[in-house]
Amino acid sequence: MNEFTNNPIDINQLPKFEEVQLKGLNPKYITVLLFNFSLLLILVIGGVSTLFYFKEEAFSNTIWMAIVVGIVLFLAGLVVFTKFSFQKKGYAFREHDAIYKSGLISETTTIIPFNRVQHVALHQGFISRKLGLASVELFTAGGSSSDLEIPGLLLADAQLIKNLVSQKINPPKKDEPIEEQTNESFLTEEHE
Repeated sequence: MNEFTNNPIDINQLPKFEEVQLKGLNPKYITVLLFNFSLLLILVIGGVSTLFYFKEEAFSNTIWMAIVVGIVLFLAGLVVFTKFSFQKKGYAFREHDAIYKSGLISETTTIIPFNRVQHVALHQGFISRKLGLASVELFTAGGSSSDLEIPGLLLADAQLIKNLVSQKINPPKKDEPIEEQTNESFLTEEHE
């Protein structure tokens, strides 16, 4: 008969994810982020223009100057914020989990163990597809949205990652042939 044990764990002996060297996103991804913010800016300008069209008398020269200065400052702030926040994003794959870190003001590190992943998806938006980029999404049980999304990957790297995670969550059976080139090499190679 086995006796139940519940020994304490020394938290100083746990592996530290902070020590993992994270790989940055592809620099082309900044273009995708800036394009998305540009769409937001177009909506704001469209809203102001519509308001001007219907309420022209509400806009004096002072108000117009404030709107123009506000839009310029907003745009400059978005560009600076995007560039700094881009530098804070990174990902890594370890033997048993995937890590993604992001956030400039509030830093978030998400770690998903492979044994919790239900399926993995590769996604390309319109601009990402034009730039040869993709994102990989990891889904765990119980949600309709991804639990971890790594954007800004070269398409070839995203496909390798998708294959790696797929093999981790659905290992080949003993009688199935194993691919000639394993995706484990992706973990150690540098892909620029």
